[in-house]
Amino acid sequence: MGTIPAIKGMNDLLPDQIHWWQKLESVARELLETFGYRELRTPLLEKTELFARSIGESTDIVEKEMYTFADLSGQLLTLRPEATASVVRAFIQHNLQADPLVRKFYTMGPMFRHERPQKGRYRQFHQIDAEVFGIDDPMLDAEIMYMLRLLLERIGLRGVVLHINSLGCPQCRAEYRVELKDFLAREALGFCPDCQRRRHTNALRVFDCKVERCRELLVEAPMLLDRICPGCAQHFAQVRQSLDQLHTSYHIDARMVRGLDYYTRTTFEVVTDQLGAQNAVGGGGRYDGLMKDLGGPDLPGIGFAMGMERLILLLQQQDVGSRRQPMLFVAALGDAARPRAFVLTQELRAEGLATEMDYGGASLKSQMRKADKLQVRFVAILGDEEMTRGALQLRDMVTKIQESVPFEQVPQVLMRKIREGA
Repeated sequence: MGTIPAIKGMNDLLPDQIHWWQKLESVARELLETFGYRELRTPLLEKTELFARSIGESTDIVEKEMYTFADLSGQLLTLRPEATASVVRAFIQHNLQADPLVRKFYTMGPMFRHERPQKGRYRQFHQIDAEVFGIDDPMLDAEIMYMLRLLLERIGLRGVVLHINSLGCPQCRAEYRVELKDFLAREALGFCPDCQRRRHTNALRVFDCKVERCRELLVEAPMLLDRICPGCAQHFAQVRQSLDQLHTSYHIDARMVRGLDYYTRTTFEVVTDQLGAQNAVGGGGRYDGLMKDLGGPDLPGIGFAMGMERLILLLQQQDVGSRRQPMLFVAALGDAARPRAFVLTQELRAEGLATEMDYGGASLKSQMRKADKLQVRFVAILGDEEMTRGALQLRDMVTKIQESVPFEQVPQVLMRKIREGA
């Protein structure tokens, strides 16, 4: 019988990769909690109706990409394709609006979409997601984009650009849809089959099309940003003013509509030119009517999600290191030294020093090669002579300097050398 591989587009995260994930999660948690966000964890499975009602039945996600199936009772269930709908559902179900201080949430975890796997885009992918409810002030829109900028800076990412747009409110968007449908009807024969269908179901989705011919035709299309109502225009102007005050640069992208139906007013994406066609590493926006549409209170909402796989690809390309290397390797020589080396290794780990040792009784030369592969800074050499003296030989693998250090002083000496950058 042959081996059983993982499902296509669903990847193992191996030990030599996981440090990137741990760094990203750690930095995100610290920053989000500094801004007052609290972690929320939702199930991977939800009722299919939740996503059909929130994301929109005419979106590509609902029409083509969701993992949906009937359980044993015949109820339709879906593996979550995004996080916002689940967070809103949890907020409503658990009556979290009763506590006015609990309005900011974040979540991290896997999402699922059945689409063609490609670089940075998989069928099981992971997102960091942040949501805020009950605040419609445009300063909050700017704050969220500023927070996203800080997060990318703190993980060491370079070369990303913030794109912003306004999709208006339901009222001004309804008037615009009529004008856009008239334009699409005049140019109908030139559009791809997907766009031909979208102009009848959800005309705004045509701006998501990646077909070059469609994009060329849309150059002459009317822009929603030019037709938003005075209230939405003022909101967008205040968002831009607040971003300027926070020294956060941005590019106004009037053709950006995002792929979900629930967005209103402010929308944004962070894009890069280093991942090919799949160039967005994060994005979000306002969804002021979603809570009410799902049966909850009429509270405004705004949030963003970042794709972790794409961020990690960029970090790897830019060689932003994050792996915690062992600081010390304990090389034990002889049966008498090995038990003492074992205890010393555990004591140093208990002190918070990342330490490794060889359990196989290899030669000193072999152990030194292993220490070199582990890229440790120091090697503690412990043999019969060191046992007699009560002091080991501590070798600096960079400077090649070797000194004798009493067993009981090893933690203090190592910590001093680390602080001094020795």
